[in-house]
Amino acid sequence: MTQCWHHKVPYNETFAIKQKLETHMQDFIKINQGDTVAVALRPLPAGFRIPTDGGELTLLEDIPQGHKFALCRIERDAPVIKYGARIGCAKETIERGAWIHVHNLRTALGEVLEYRYEPDGGELSRSEPATFMGYKRADGQTGVRNEIWILPTVGCVNSVARAIEAEAKVRFSLDQGVEDIIAFAHPYGCSQMGDDQENTRKVLADIIHHPNAAGVLVLGLGCENSNIPVLMDYVGAYDTARVKFLQCQDFKDETEEALRLIGEIYETAASDRREVCDASELVIGMKCGGSDGLSGITANPAVGAFSDLLVAQGGTTILTEVPEMFGAETILMNRCRDAETFEKTVKLINDFKEYFIRHDQTIYENPSPGNKKGGISTLEDKSLGCTQKSGSAPVCGVLQYAERVKERGLNLLSAPGNDLVASTALAVSGAQIVLFTTGRGTPFATFVPTVKIASNSRLAGYKKGWIDFNAGELVETKTKAEVAQGLFEYVLRVASGEKVKSEAAGFHDIAIFKQGVTL
Repeated sequence: MTQCWHHKVPYNETFAIKQKLETHMQDFIKINQGDTVAVALRPLPAGFRIPTDGGELTLLEDIPQGHKFALCRIERDAPVIKYGARIGCAKETIERGAWIHVHNLRTALGEVLEYRYEPDGGELSRSEPATFMGYKRADGQTGVRNEIWILPTVGCVNSVARAIEAEAKVRFSLDQGVEDIIAFAHPYGCSQMGDDQENTRKVLADIIHHPNAAGVLVLGLGCENSNIPVLMDYVGAYDTARVKFLQCQDFKDETEEALRLIGEIYETAASDRREVCDASELVIGMKCGGSDGLSGITANPAVGAFSDLLVAQGGTTILTEVPEMFGAETILMNRCRDAETFEKTVKLINDFKEYFIRHDQTIYENPSPGNKKGGISTLEDKSLGCTQKSGSAPVCGVLQYAERVKERGLNLLSAPGNDLVASTALAVSGAQIVLFTTGRGTPFATFVPTVKIASNSRLAGYKKGWIDFNAGELVETKTKAEVAQGLFEYVLRVASGEKVKSEAAGFHDIAIFKQGVTL
């Protein structure tokens, strides 16, 4: 086999990237010293010549931005290495300089596996403390927004909730006290059974207790399965001045009654003010969607480095998208702080695989058409890039769906890869902000500030109305440490009240994990 090589900058550590070129952007990157592929950072034409340590490599075909090409001859059925790990096996012999994608690369993943705990992680050094301006709640939580939320118990009252929101914004001033009044529509709350119904009730209860809410009007219909009296068992103790309940069927004019109750909440919430809070009080969710071949090279590693910065402050991060851990799960397992956390992580992975099997679905059929167009070829390719968001901190907690975070540090959360469902799940578990990396762009937001982080500068410039932060600079003019520090400082500003693009546009979505039948 031809000797493989690395680009001009030696990569002694994955993602140790700093390349400043005076005339043009870096053309490609070899992520890890042991990789057998490199990734094009811009479209590279067939015939393009690349200097190597011992000569020259000529591309045999056009390589789109974010896509892979072979650094050496790879025999049929041999592993293809990226991120220093196997991302699949060659379907056929791949020549040096050839494009590598779905036409000649297949997954090497199987079904449910057995795992062995081989700890290789360590604690992060404590960093200098940082602060933000937040809202300290009576229950000990800290919020980054002071909003009044209108929360339907069932989709039947969504339109009523929206009408109440519109009228409330006319009647009540939105200023430094109450920052917004928002109705969160969703199609759930009735005609559900089993886990589906439980999920809905847990999620609604968790939203009611979320620290970003200055107050909540819970808007029920009256005949739904998850009606207010049933939901009360899940809500538990609450602040009666800030949480009000209204069953629409019980009032002749439900809108006017709702506005009266919002007025009562407003009287309490309007006096709330931001105060200095330690960064250790932050809980940040981490998610990717519309990924491309640069997501695992720029945006996701930058978020991982951010996560390490926050965990070193004593803060908390949450990683989810369990199906996008398949193929990279042992990296997370071996970073578990103890054997008990390892066993919970094994269960997290295998339970999700069993979920696929129960529904007769292929476990590893994950990359979307957009992912493939952007250069992601297999689930291992996607997962190894996706899990870069976890940084290097030990895994300290494992959460079931709709379970609120308890452990400071890095947590893993059971939820699917779907953008809206996973982002909602992160917020439900206590994230005050969600960091969402993307290579292709998306306008959506969950019910907490959702920061869109571009993997490439082209997207950041093209979709300025969607993108909040550009991580594409990581392969242009900045190091990972510089990008991560910039992201950390930006998150502190968002936590202190700076609105992200989706907030300014008024985008807010809730999606609950649907697993069963609908009656």
